[in-house]
Amino acid sequence: MVKIKLINLTKRFGNVIAVDHLNLTVEHGELLVLLGPSGCGKTTTLRLIAGLENQDEGDIYFDNMLVNDMSPKDRNVAMVFQDYALYPHMTAYDNIAFPLRNRGYSESDIKKKVLEVAEMLGIKELLDRKPRQLSGGQKQRVALARAIVREPNVFLLDEPLSNLDAKLKTQMRAELRKLQKSLGVTTVYVTHDQAEAMSIGDRIAVMKDGKLLQVGTPEEVYENPKNMFVAGFIGSPSMNFIKCIVKLRNGFYVLDCGDFKVNLSYERSREVDILEGEEVILGVRPEDITILPERSSNAISASIELIEPLRPDMLIHLRIGNIKIVARSLSNLLWKPNDHVSVSFNLRKLHIFKKNGEKIM
Repeated sequence: MVKIKLINLTKRFGNVIAVDHLNLTVEHGELLVLLGPSGCGKTTTLRLIAGLENQDEGDIYFDNMLVNDMSPKDRNVAMVFQDYALYPHMTAYDNIAFPLRNRGYSESDIKKKVLEVAEMLGIKELLDRKPRQLSGGQKQRVALARAIVREPNVFLLDEPLSNLDAKLKTQMRAELRKLQKSLGVTTVYVTHDQAEAMSIGDRIAVMKDGKLLQVGTPEEVYENPKNMFVAGFIGSPSMNFIKCIVKLRNGFYVLDCGDFKVNLSYERSREVDILEGEEVILGVRPEDITILPERSSNAISASIELIEPLRPDMLIHLRIGNIKIVARSLSNLLWKPNDHVSVSFNLRKLHIFKKNGEKIM
């Protein structure tokens, strides 16, 4: 395994900056997820690490070795692609054996290695089949086996589960996580699926427009997003954002959202440095909203517009005046659309952002 270090990595395609001065380290044996929407530069970053693209600026290190000018085959990386990239005329056995034959291994060594990795991935009985005779999950395992059999220093996985159905995707996420930890190979995993990233990664690097916005553990990027983009991209359903005006009353901050107000506690008021009259964005996650059947002095009046039964949870779409928010609640509720309820926010879990999206609290 190796440690990957990217220093000011930049790639341009004409006038488009696909990767913009990216600084990122992937530790030995770590599974790091590059997460972001389409076009954010995550796949280009993967291809730069593999040597399939040449950077315009910056450096790539494997441990202390500069690999900028090293060919892809000499970097000893293995890639798994979204479309599996299996040779249709070859059996699963021959697809897995292909990189070993290219390296001049003997047929006896090839057979031993192919059978070992096929046993590891539970595909020994599939080795005589061609890709057209395999399901999506089986093709994915063959593609993984072809990468593993090379014993690479680095795994690079580009949206490897996106073609699988929901049930198989969940199963393969767990299997991939377990497999990567057992092999201990440094892995960079690209996806646009935040649920996938949260479940599989040791750390997540969130990208947008070629820039790295935040890197941290799944818990860190979820609980303490650095800006509104990360806050909205991580979490399903996404965070509620509400425009507010800051007011100050007796040393406490009050967020005036027009149709309701939120009084910050003394402790939370001391955490922020904002001006009275400043326009801010209040962020609250659906699970940090409590729905109450009766009006209380600290609650906000709301009406239910829609209920989505996801089981075991429910998503409750609420209207407060002209403001719409979504709450996550337990499924054993008796409420229905058009019911009038009260809601309260978990003040310890509130997020406050500047108008430009920068995190304040």
